[in-house]
Amino acid sequence: MFKEIIINVGEEETRVAVLEDKILEEMYIERALNQRLVGNIFKGQVENVLPGMQAAFVNVGLEKNAFLYVEDAIEVKQGDQPENLNICDILKKGNEKIVQIVKEPIGTKGARVTTHITLPGRYLVLMPTVDYIGISRRIEVEKERDRLRDLASRIKPEGMGVIVRTAADGVNEEDFHQDINMLARLWEKIKNRSMHGPVPNLLHRDLELVQRILRDIFTEDVDRLIIDSRHEYEKIKDFLDITDSSLKYKVFLDETENIFEEFNIEPELERALKRKVWLKCGGYLVIDQAEALIAIDINTGKYVGSTNLEDTVLKTNLEAAVEIARQLRLRNLGGIIIVDFIDMVEEGHRQQVLKKLEEEIKNDKTKTNILGITQLGLVEMTRKKVRPSLPELLQKSCPYCEGRGKVLSEETLGINFKNQILHLANRTTADTILVEANPLVSARLIGSGGANLRELENKTGKTVYIRGSLGHHIESVSIRPLYDKKDICAATVPVKSGEVLEVRVEESHVSNLNDGIARINGFILDIEGAGSLVGEIAPVEIIKVHRTYAKARVLK
Repeated sequence: MFKEIIINVGEEETRVAVLEDKILEEMYIERALNQRLVGNIFKGQVENVLPGMQAAFVNVGLEKNAFLYVEDAIEVKQGDQPENLNICDILKKGNEKIVQIVKEPIGTKGARVTTHITLPGRYLVLMPTVDYIGISRRIEVEKERDRLRDLASRIKPEGMGVIVRTAADGVNEEDFHQDINMLARLWEKIKNRSMHGPVPNLLHRDLELVQRILRDIFTEDVDRLIIDSRHEYEKIKDFLDITDSSLKYKVFLDETENIFEEFNIEPELERALKRKVWLKCGGYLVIDQAEALIAIDINTGKYVGSTNLEDTVLKTNLEAAVEIARQLRLRNLGGIIIVDFIDMVEEGHRQQVLKKLEEEIKNDKTKTNILGITQLGLVEMTRKKVRPSLPELLQKSCPYCEGRGKVLSEETLGINFKNQILHLANRTTADTILVEANPLVSARLIGSGGANLRELENKTGKTVYIRGSLGHHIESVSIRPLYDKKDICAATVPVKSGEVLEVRVEESHVSNLNDGIARINGFILDIEGAGSLVGEIAPVEIIKVHRTYAKARVLK
C-alpha cells in the first residue's frame, strides 16, 4: 500500500489529507479562528457539582464550562476497579483542578475534560497521574509486546504510567529514554505554571496541526509527505532533526497553486459532504447523521449482478463494508452507528460481510467497536467522537429549513397562508389585503383561472391582491392591509396598459401554445404570439391589465 500525506497551508486554514493508494482516507482541518482544544491542559475551578449526573462543571476559561465525569475525576491505580463512588465525595464547588480536554465542544455541549493527564511523545504517551503500562493494540507480535513492556517498566518515572505507541515497534531503549525525559520535563513545567497565575488558566497548548501530524501519523509506513508551504517545510525539517531524522528524505516541497486539486482531493471532499455515496459496483450508501447517531443504509442501486440475487446482495454488501470503514474515517463520524446491510439469507454471507467490516476497521486509529450483526442485517457499532465531524466542521444548518432538509409543500403552505389571510381579514377594517409570497405558493393561492382567489374574497368580503415575489423564500409570506388608495395602486400590479418592456419569455402558455409566459416579480404576462420565443428576451407592450395577470403583445 502506497501511503502519502498531502498538506495544504493557507492563510486562514491548514488542511491535511491522508491518501492510501491515491484514495483519500482521512482529512484534518484546522482554522486560525477555531483552534483545536483537545490535548490542551488548564487549571480550572469547579463551578457546580451534579450528584444526579455524577459529574461536575468546571470553568476553564472557555465560552461554556467543561464537563467532568466522576470516572475522569478519580485517581486510579493499575488493577483498581472503583465502585459506588459519589462525585460529591471527590469534588466540591470552588475546588481547583488541573484538567485536560479530551473532547471538543460540539453543538450545544461544552468540552469534556479529565484529570487523567496524557502527554504524547513520538514513541510514548506519559500519564503522570496514573500508574499504568499499556501497549498499542496495533503491535500484534507478542514477543515485541513483551520487550516493549519490559522497556517501559524500566524507564517510566515512579508512580506514573506510559502507553507505548505504534511507532515504538522496533525502537531501542535510548529512544525511549529521550522521549520520556522530554515528557517528564514538560510535566514539571506544567505543574510549576499551575502554582502561579489566575484561575482559570491555560497551562499547556498542544502542538499545531502540522506538528501533530508529524508526531502521530508520519511514521515509517508513510511513503512520502508533500507540503505546499516553504516556511512550514523548513519547520518540518527542523522538527524531524529532533524527533526522527531518518524521515527527512520522505518530505517534499510542492509550491503549486492548489495542491489539493493536483491530487484530486477537492472533488473527494465535496463527495464526503453528500448524503449518497456511490459504490463501484453501482450500489450506493445513504448516510444520515444525527447528534449522537449515524444511520447508514445500503442499496443495490444500478447493480443487478450476473448470477443470482444472493450473490448480488453479497457483493454489494462486501463493497459497502469497505466503503463504510473509509467514510467513517474520512468524515470522522462518531457516536452510535447503525448499518442497515441488504438482507442476506445465508448465515455464512452475514459472517463474511461482518469479517470484512472488522478487517477494514483495523486501519482506523479511532477506537471503534463492532457489536455484531442481527437477523435483519443491522450492524451496531460505536466510534469514539473526539472532534467535530467533517460535515459539522464545513457546513451549518440551512437557515431556511433549520436543518430539517425539507421545506413545506405548496399545498401545505397554501392552506396555512389562506388561514392567516382569513384571520387578518377578521381583525382589520381595511377593504383591501395585499399578499406577497413565492410564485409557486401565490399560484396555489390564486388557483386555476382565479377560482381560489374568488372564493377567498367571498369568504372575507375583502378585495385581495396576491403577488408572486421571487425574493420570498417558499415558506415565507407577507400579508398586510392596505388603507390608502395610493398604496393600493402601487402595490397591486407592477405594470400598466400601454407600458413597453423587455422581458424574457419563460415558457409556453399551458392551454394556448401560440402564446408565451413571462413574469415580473412573479406577476404573469400572457404574451400573444410569443410561444416560439421561449428562452429569448423580447420587447412587449402591455395591452390589458387584470388583477392576477396582464395581456401583452410582441413589438416588431
